[in-house]
Amino acid sequence: MMDFLGGIYPWIKALHIMAVLAWMAGLFYLPRLFVYHAERASVGSELDQTFQIMEEKLLRVIMNPAMIVAWIAGLIMIGLGAFDWGAAWSWIKLVSVILMTGAHGWMAARRKEFAAGTNTRSGRTYRLFNEVPTVLMLFIVVAVIVRPF
Repeated sequence: MMDFLGGIYPWIKALHIMAVLAWMAGLFYLPRLFVYHAERASVGSELDQTFQIMEEKLLRVIMNPAMIVAWIAGLIMIGLGAFDWGAAWSWIKLVSVILMTGAHGWMAARRKEFAAGTNTRSGRTYRLFNEVPTVLMLFIVVAVIVRPF
């Protein structure tokens, strides 16, 4: 069984990278949609409805499945030994991915507020939050590729 799993490791890794790319694209784009939604659309307007559709589809059709696949593929790779429990880089990545998942959840909650017409946050808030996935991505990539710790 381990021979089979070891043989598919490169495929699992490729799937993980593709899922992460799709997830990150959504994590970068959704806060940008929120900026324009907060600054340009009044509740109930046609533009408000358009943003709601875009945000909901991005989250439901791209981001959620990509996050799930990234997590599953990552957990499979951990199960196959790709995680060094004694190295700091592994823990930095794990904590950063958990925080990234939290950012995803925060965005999902904000989408629900827009859908309910109860958003109280400014475009500036969403501009600042847009940097969170970027910083976490930097931690993850440096931790995994450079492994300075």
